[in-house]
Amino acid sequence: MTRTPVEHLVEYVLNGTAIGLDAPNDLKSMARAAASLNVRDTRVVILGGGTGLSTVVGGNSQLADWADHPFVGLKQEFSHLDVVVCTTDDGGSTGRLLKHLPMIAIGDLRKSCISLVRPENLRKRYGLEGGRSELVRLIQQIFNYRFAKGGSDIILQDPLLAAAPELREFCPRPLAVALRILGRYVSSPGAGPVLDTSGHCLGNLLLTAAVFAAAKGRRDRPPSRRAIQTGLDRIAALIGATPGQLHAATSTPGQLRYQYANGVEVYGQSKSSAARRGFPVEFCTAEFAGVPKISQDVLRAIRTADLIIYAPGSLYSSIIPLLQLRPITAAIRRNRTALKILGANAWIQEGETDLSLRNEGRGFLVSELIDAYDRNVPGGAGGLFDIVLSTNLERLPGNILRNYALEGKSPIHLDRVRVEAMGFEPVEATLFSPEEERQAQFIHHDARRFALAIRTLWFARHSLYRSKSLRKRRSGASKHGRVRSARASAGSPILCDYLSSIRNALHDKDFQPSSFGDVLVDLAWENRDIKPEHLGFFRGTKIVPARNWDRSTEWDNVLGYFDPADRYLKLHESLHARPSHLRDNLLIALGESLLGRYAKGNRWLGNSCLKTIGARCYEIALRPPRERECFLSDAQLRHYLRLARMIPDPVDPTIFRITINSDEGFLPPGLLFGLTYAWYLNNLYAKPMEYEMALLRQDSESLIPHQAKERIHRQALIGFFREDIFGHRHE
Repeated sequence: MTRTPVEHLVEYVLNGTAIGLDAPNDLKSMARAAASLNVRDTRVVILGGGTGLSTVVGGNSQLADWADHPFVGLKQEFSHLDVVVCTTDDGGSTGRLLKHLPMIAIGDLRKSCISLVRPENLRKRYGLEGGRSELVRLIQQIFNYRFAKGGSDIILQDPLLAAAPELREFCPRPLAVALRILGRYVSSPGAGPVLDTSGHCLGNLLLTAAVFAAAKGRRDRPPSRRAIQTGLDRIAALIGATPGQLHAATSTPGQLRYQYANGVEVYGQSKSSAARRGFPVEFCTAEFAGVPKISQDVLRAIRTADLIIYAPGSLYSSIIPLLQLRPITAAIRRNRTALKILGANAWIQEGETDLSLRNEGRGFLVSELIDAYDRNVPGGAGGLFDIVLSTNLERLPGNILRNYALEGKSPIHLDRVRVEAMGFEPVEATLFSPEEERQAQFIHHDARRFALAIRTLWFARHSLYRSKSLRKRRSGASKHGRVRSARASAGSPILCDYLSSIRNALHDKDFQPSSFGDVLVDLAWENRDIKPEHLGFFRGTKIVPARNWDRSTEWDNVLGYFDPADRYLKLHESLHARPSHLRDNLLIALGESLLGRYAKGNRWLGNSCLKTIGARCYEIALRPPRERECFLSDAQLRHYLRLARMIPDPVDPTIFRITINSDEGFLPPGLLFGLTYAWYLNNLYAKPMEYEMALLRQDSESLIPHQAKERIHRQALIGFFREDIFGHRHE
């Protein structure tokens, strides 16, 4: 494989050797020049989210040994650094905060804030000569401390208790006082929101306190851009980061909507890896509670940047949502002088890049990361980046590959020829630490090496440009593949408002036992495609003793159903001891309830002619629309019954029938609706539907005509649920 001069230079700077050759003198001299390049005035913007962003900015503070060498990464190489963080995460501690407060996701802001700690800032603020490493370790332990379930708020009132006793003496008094003030602001009734500590990260609670204190305690609306920045700067100043360097991409709360290749479209970043859809993500759209507000400081930093970097990280949940903020993308494209670098991921991520649209049998290649930008960012990948910086994985030993394979991960290899054909400059380098590889048998982006690679590319931009080893290309919009006009759209509710509407819809229900109400609230939070209107067609829940369970097992062994006679969701008593199955069956029964009391009656027709030919006929008679208590309109109901293979009577429009062989299985319309409802939200809830939908995994061209028709039919069923039940319309 032919390497470019730039790649040889980068590799020599990182390892003291070039790839596959002895270093010539001119390479050595260029490496010395790159190392001595004055970057004091170089303006750098890095965008992203998650651990990938914080790692390359200043090391991963979640690792126990981070405090041993905390002053590394881009912050060490470049003093003019602006970090722009994606704010649509909804998992873990951040997700718990979003349930109760009208705010953006702040967990990734916390991670980056810790990584931005600088020694000179600590020295200036606290006058430290000795004990600096102990103070950094204390900050790390406090801001990464995680409360146990049902944890006490004693540590929140005095955050120093989260650190090891031997470190507390190194905490400057002003820092200790400031942390206690913030902790008590969100733990004692008064001006601030009182937060339950259970399962939370202490740093997230302290940052929340700082933001809402800047917002003067108002919780009837999201904190303003100024309040968020003031809160970030307050925490940054306290822990030794530089105020003004860390920015939320937007102050407007939002969430992510994923569309899979089978047509299913659902909300939730945290659910994307857990649902195991079995189909690749095709589109991801950020939806916000109003027009997204972007800080002018962020746009100014991008417009004047010399270097614009995209941190390695989750493709669909860290980078693409940020680039769907049109003012940010426009500012990036308008800056025609900056060097723009995409840091490619080294490993696939389950639920995002583990399945390829081009070849569903494997994970992504680097070119497919670019394909995803083309599909999901307005205008495609053109003008967003010039260079794709990829980790060299050629020489990884088999035991490391095996370790990752056990976690379901495989490498994202650089397909150099295709990346070049798409108009980008691939640069492959050893971005992981060989020492870590030998000791831990795992590899991650090394903060020091990534920063040195960026510095070297900045040097090469000026010294090697004429040799065309590093040339700027592809400034226009992408022409590659099918491009969706993805956009950051307004209209998604603030998540705590959504949860309130769910609780309000369930308020008057008769839950027997009462804990089932909490289970339904949790199900709705995890599956936010459930609309409050979906909860209006049942009266409550009841447990049915095994001795009274009279449901026929001819058609199914589902242990939950909607009873139209009294409008209760009824569940078998055995589900008490099987919490996961309880959730499955409760969701199936909820789905069935959307049909309400649509059927006046149903029966098997005892036609002797049918019996003669070994067939039987199932018939449904519809109630008049005003008596149905049904989520669907009359037209929607009739459309659904056809999708359930029921045929309308040519004379009586209230009658629908299906004829099947006597020994053939059959899913009645109510059960099919409940199963599809649960499967659509999360295929773990209704595993039998995976069998029904398996045909969608086949290439339509390889199917015989009968199978191709079946495939179209099942695609239509998904489309009906996507648009008519869950309200997702394709743009």
